[in-house]
Amino acid sequence: MNQVSKLLPQGKGLAPALLKRASTVELDWDVRQKSRFDTTDSASRHLGVFLPRGTVVRGGDVLVAEDGSLTKVIAAPQSVLKITHCSDHGTPYDLIRAAYHLGNRHVPIELKPDHLKIEPDHVLADMLRAMHLIVNAVEEPFEPESGAYASGGHAHAGHSHGHDH
Repeated sequence: MNQVSKLLPQGKGLAPALLKRASTVELDWDVRQKSRFDTTDSASRHLGVFLPRGTVVRGGDVLVAEDGSLTKVIAAPQSVLKITHCSDHGTPYDLIRAAYHLGNRHVPIELKPDHLKIEPDHVLADMLRAMHLIVNAVEEPFEPESGAYASGGHAHAGHSHGHDH
């Protein structure tokens, strides 16, 4: 077993040629939110992943094994509920209302401009349908928000926000 104890978010700092040669591993959200797990990569190597507690692995991240080998993580398609607004009975604003209600219930949620995704839950699906939203069961990758207080913060467009921003 090859031990992995390092993660490079989105392969930052790696040359494209190295990323192209890296093996891959498809993992669903249930596995990617754990800091310790076993998996097998596309080169049939058994990996024992031991990351710092609280580490979340995202699609596009790169795992670095003790032998220096690289494995790119792919967010595997899984069962999720895709929520869209009903153009006949509502507006895209309804998605904001839904995100608010789901957030109050601490539901992991993926936010997109035109839809939301959550893990399957028939009670929540019924609540969302009662709000005149369209809820469909689909098989797609799931990348929920990490939350405002997640460690590491965020960066975009070449800059990051400090605590006073």
